This record gives sequence, structure tokens and C-alpha cells, in this order.
Amino acid sequence: MHLTGLDLLFWAVGFAGHVILLLVLLARHRARTFPIFTTLIGLDIVRTIALALIQQYGTRAGYFYTYWFLAILDVALQVGVVYEMTSRVFRPLGKWASDVRHGLMWWIIGSIAVAAGLSWLASPPTRLWMQTVMIKGNIFSAALLSELFVGMIALSVTAGLPWKTHVARISQGLGVYSVLTVVLEAARTYFGLRTNSQIYDDLSHVRMGVYLLCVTYWIIMLWRDAPRGREMTEGMRRQLAAINTGAALDLQKLRSRRQP
Repeated sequence: MHLTGLDLLFWAVGFAGHVILLLVLLARHRARTFPIFTTLIGLDIVRTIALALIQQYGTRAGYFYTYWFLAILDVALQVGVVYEMTSRVFRPLGKWASDVRHGLMWWIIGSIAVAAGLSWLASPPTRLWMQTVMIKGNIFSAALLSELFVGMIALSVTAGLPWKTHVARISQGLGVYSVLTVVLEAARTYFGLRTNSQIYDDLSHVRMGVYLLCVTYWIIMLWRDAPRGREMTEGMRRQLAAINTGAALDLQKLRSRRQP
């Protein structure tokens, strides 16, 4: 597999960006809050090193199988990040919000079905079966992740649940990247690899560039402190106290009516 100077530049910048992001997660104590996301970033660092070494010293078959093993693990962790983000949004107090669990389950099942259907319908012009598998796999993962993130955001807005700042930043980055990846993968599927791979490579570079922008966005946003929640004013305190007093009086009246 021949790598151009631009490919090597993307590899180097991506590796540096992931290292910086991992250091930010550790230094700002975000890793304890987002362990799955931190593991995903660590895997990206390991994958870059492993593929670079195999590219330099290994075989083409070794590169292919290592690439796909790590790619499947990467998708699994991204799905784990979806769960991590939804648990922060829909389970802020350790308990899932009402009427959300079933909605999420049906959305996950539907997302898997739609992603599988899109990858099955895709007929990319390729020379080798391995290229077909690679393109179909990319379509499946991109469609699945984009649907999951869009569904999570839609359900949170519908349910009116709190949307924490760091959770929002991670979700926004992965959501934007996943949606744009679906568009790019559709274009790459159309052009394929049968005759000329230049367009395919150019679209791959666009995808890498978008992802590097997301990494930069995460570095900046996760380094910053989350804005403080809105403090309760004195008027709000009095209103809450009045509500509590009224509820206590109503409860006392109900108890007195039950007594013989």
C-alpha cells in the first residue's frame, strides 16, 4: 500500500491530535467521567502506531486483517460512546428517564436495520472483493453511528432533559463527523475503485480533514471548564418553599380525611 506525502501528513497530525486530546482528558480529569470515550481515543493512538509499523515492516495481508480488527473494535467503542453520552443525558440521577428506555431500544434496532439495508444495497465498482467489503463496512458503521447520534439528540430535545456541556461537545463532534461520513461514503461508493482511485482518495482526505477538525474542537472544549449551572435566586427559593409548604398541607388534609 503506497502512502503519499499528504497521507503521511494526515497520519502525523492525527496521531499528535489524539495524543494531545488524551493528555487533556487525563489532565482535566475528564477520563473518569468519560471512560469509554477516553478508551476510544487511546485505541486511535494504538491503531496509528500499529498500522504504521505493519505498513513499514509487515505484509499486505497483515495490514488488511489488523486494519479490520481495529476498525471493528473502533466501531464497537463508538457505539459504547453513544451509550455513555445517552446515560449522561437520560440518566442524570442514576435512573433512566421515564418513557425513554423503550424509545432508545426501538431506535437502536431501527438504526441497525437501516444501516444493514444501506450497506447491502450498495454496489460499489471495485476490482477486488476486499475493496467491496471495506466500502460496505464503512457505509454500515457511518450510517449506524449517525442514526444513533441523531436519535439521541432528538430524544433529548423531545424529553426536555438536561444537556451537559461536555456531553454536548463530544456528541456534537461525533454526530457531525458521522453524518458527513455517510455523505462521503455514499460518494465513494458511487465512484468506487474499479478504474481510478484518485477521487476515492480525495474523498478520504476530506473525511480525515473533517475528523481532525472535530479532534481540535474536543481539545479546546474539553480543556475548558463546564459552565456552572444556573444558581437559584432568592425568589426561586421562596417559590420552591411555598410549593413544598402547600404540598405538605395538602398531604396533611388527605391524612385527616382518612382518619375515622
